[in-house]
Amino acid sequence: MKGVQLIAGSSHPQLAQEISQLLKAPLTPVDIRHFSDGEIYVRIKEKVRGDDVYVIQSLNAPANDHLMETLIMIDALRRASVGRINLVCPYLCYSRQDRKVSSREAISSKLVANLITKAGADRLLTFDLHADQIQGFYDIPVDHFLAYPLFAKYLKSHKLLSDAVIVSPDMGGVKRANKMADMLGLKLAIIDKVRRAHDQSEVAHVVGEVEGKRVILLDDVISTGGSICAAAETLKKFGAKEVIVCITHGALSGDSKEKVGNGHVDRLLLTNSIDIPAEKLNHKMTVISLGPLLAKVIRRIAKNQSVGALFTWEDKPVKM
Repeated sequence: MKGVQLIAGSSHPQLAQEISQLLKAPLTPVDIRHFSDGEIYVRIKEKVRGDDVYVIQSLNAPANDHLMETLIMIDALRRASVGRINLVCPYLCYSRQDRKVSSREAISSKLVANLITKAGADRLLTFDLHADQIQGFYDIPVDHFLAYPLFAKYLKSHKLLSDAVIVSPDMGGVKRANKMADMLGLKLAIIDKVRRAHDQSEVAHVVGEVEGKRVILLDDVISTGGSICAAAETLKKFGAKEVIVCITHGALSGDSKEKVGNGHVDRLLLTNSIDIPAEKLNHKMTVISLGPLLAKVIRRIAKNQSVGALFTWEDKPVKM
């Protein structure tokens, strides 16, 4: 990995350390400080001139602090004459604000794209954007990866696919759920959900057969847990015998731990795109690491090799 440097932001040091160990490349030391007035200071402590640098930083809560820290880090690297700045950002903040729903609203995900691009990033690596069109907000290459093959591999290895059906929690997630259903040779069902307000939704009905089935509910993010728990309750009312929820980004805010623990969700699979403290997890939750996949992706990008070769599920089922 000559000429490649890994830098960890403060949001997810565990993931950065895992990637560093897998690539056998040490993390470049960086000095990150928060002053008493809230301002952030960043200094790269070793030479990076001409190198291919990978900044590993998820933009989870506190999103504004982590976003600003990332922008300052990118600016510091650019002013240090790096060869290329790659932002490895498994969770991208403001992705749910990708369009105007009411008048006089901001399209915040576009603003974030402008900020990251203007700061000087040359490439973005991210997982499960809330909407695919967000890739078009960037004027730099965006490698957009999906986590459902990792869930599929886990479910198959733990023999949880018998008598199963894949369910999308809303119309927006049908494409993702349909790909997973095709990969595993399972049928697809859809929850027709009407959203009344931010973080509040009302489930209307289920399209497809779930009675007597093991339901695998696939979604991109869980925040308060209200929507997921309501969907699980509805699926049980329609006769589902078990509800397994697969979520890429475990924001787990508020009392989501209690909601999931006391609700109708039987298992919740999460990735570590966000650093989830142990106190936010319960006995129903299992965390699957993105580290091995990201290490392979970084190695291929650094060597100018095809990244798509890692993702054979685009053309045929992945060999589990």
